[in-house]
Amino acid sequence: MRAYVLTHVCTGQEQDLLQTVRQLPGVIRADHVFGPYDIIVEVDAPTLAALGKLVFESIRCQPCVTDTLTCLAVE
Repeated sequence: MRAYVLTHVCTGQEQDLLQTVRQLPGVIRADHVFGPYDIIVEVDAPTLAALGKLVFESIRCQPCVTDTLTCLAVE
């Protein structure tokens, strides 16, 4: 199950978060972007439950993350 996690980050913390999330199991890619979000993280997990765990316990819990929006990819 692939998804994109659109992430708002505290100003000045983008590079730190990129380094952290790029190391996480299940993260395919993470990029700093212009627009309403700061970082987009592409993730992959075998089940919806595993995807939720990855987003909530590994990405959203980072102290510099202020908000996320998870978009499931349509295969």
